[in-house]
Amino acid sequence: MWSEEQIKEYLNEKLKKNRYEHSLSVQDTAIKLAEFYHVDVKKASTAGLVHDCAKHMSNDEILSMAHENQIPIDEVSALNPQLLHGNIAAVIAKNVMGIYDEEILSAVACHTTGKKDMNLLEKIVYIADYIEPLRNFPGVEILREEAFTNLDTALLDAFNNTIKVVIDRGQLLHVNTISGRNYLVFKKAHR
Repeated sequence: MWSEEQIKEYLNEKLKKNRYEHSLSVQDTAIKLAEFYHVDVKKASTAGLVHDCAKHMSNDEILSMAHENQIPIDEVSALNPQLLHGNIAAVIAKNVMGIYDEEILSAVACHTTGKKDMNLLEKIVYIADYIEPLRNFPGVEILREEAFTNLDTALLDAFNNTIKVVIDRGQLLHVNTISGRNYLVFKKAHR
């Protein structure tokens, strides 16, 4: 496995400056959340750092890598290949950086759309990406507080916000986001 410095060199070389800074900020936020929720800090740190390592790739490159690595391309992802950048980031983390931990790879893979029944590390990376200090959107401060109060509530609010934005833009919703949201709503209703 590459060292953190090697990963940072790779990211600094491949990503735009603001995306690189975002990656560092997600890493820091993931570490804080992992400490708070007693999750493996090293795994959260690594997943947070590498989560966007495929963001420099074109749609064609992402689709090509998805085909090469037998990553399913649903109709929504075919029209918006950037939705697959998490899956491709997991491939790069494994095949280029030598990260073989399945928990890390899964958290990286699902950070874009979320999914049904996410584990704690997956939730942490998804929320860290959403609330890191460089993010600025209406309601982000409330989500930052929620993230350290009730991770499921923060995740549900993040899903709801994402769905509203996607609908307002007239874009297609990914089924994983809907499944993730519905799972949390169902879980909340049946406590």
